[in-house]
Amino acid sequence: MKNVIEVNDLVREFSTRGRPAKLAVEGISFEVKAGEIFGLLGPNGAGKTTTIKMLATLLTPTSGSARVLGYDVTDDRTVMQLRKRINVVSGGDRGLYYRLSAKQNLEFFADLYGIPKREQPEMCRRLLGLVGLSNAADIKVEDFSRGMKQRLHIARALVNDPELLFMDEPTIGLDPEISRSMRSMIKGLSKSGKTIILTTHYMYEAEELCDRMVILSHGKIVGQGTVGEIKDMVSDSSVIHIVTDRDPSEALGAFSADPDITVVSSRTVGGRYDTRFASVSGKTDLQAHEDVFGPFGIRLIGLDEPTLEDAYIRLTGGEE
Repeated sequence: MKNVIEVNDLVREFSTRGRPAKLAVEGISFEVKAGEIFGLLGPNGAGKTTTIKMLATLLTPTSGSARVLGYDVTDDRTVMQLRKRINVVSGGDRGLYYRLSAKQNLEFFADLYGIPKREQPEMCRRLLGLVGLSNAADIKVEDFSRGMKQRLHIARALVNDPELLFMDEPTIGLDPEISRSMRSMIKGLSKSGKTIILTTHYMYEAEELCDRMVILSHGKIVGQGTVGEIKDMVSDSSVIHIVTDRDPSEALGAFSADPDITVVSSRTVGGRYDTRFASVSGKTDLQAHEDVFGPFGIRLIGLDEPTLEDAYIRLTGGEE
């Protein structure tokens, strides 16, 4: 399977007058194969969106190299040729014209890509049907829900039938049902032969969708491979899983001074409190944890295999 993206020692530096230069992306290298769903994961400020902008020719790298579909992203002579073969889907409200209907938005972008007028009615019908907006073709975008806008973003990005689609947090802020529908749509696009670069903060989404991924932290790659390979990077750690009736946050402070213990996550699930710890050394003392968490009503306590989220938090140092 051929590579459609080849990134070598890519760097992006931002300079502000009177302030030291900031490295947003610091010498990253990776490859993406044709037809993959490839994940770019990392906390806010890790360099995910900056990387996508460089690969999509929206931002010029400071140094290093990147080839997308065989084109050098810094070569002004071929940038327009590359842009005809790629597109970008971003989370949020930008990129659509709110006073136009869904159909009018697609027609506008079709004109920008030079798609003949005679082909546009069928194109609009097909794309709006693909994203489940057939009944909303003539409704103004200003009257759309957030989920409808996000689906129209995908339709807009498919106007030029791109070989490569960059999707920057496409499900952010969506309710679970719409998010599930979006993930199904992304899988369908991949099965149709499109290569997809996906950024997301949701580990369950990355685990469900991505064939391979890189994890970024402070502009550097700290993990790379399949979900299984990422988990193997932290296989030396033991994960303690505890479910309690009451909020154990008061007890979590007892572990803050222990360099061997990391609070991987603590959240409410179904009215109970689900807490996971990672022991970097692999040493565990379940009885000691049971003594600490006992006053909060333990429902479950035991050892568990590291999840992608466990690996992600350890590799990024627990950044948000």
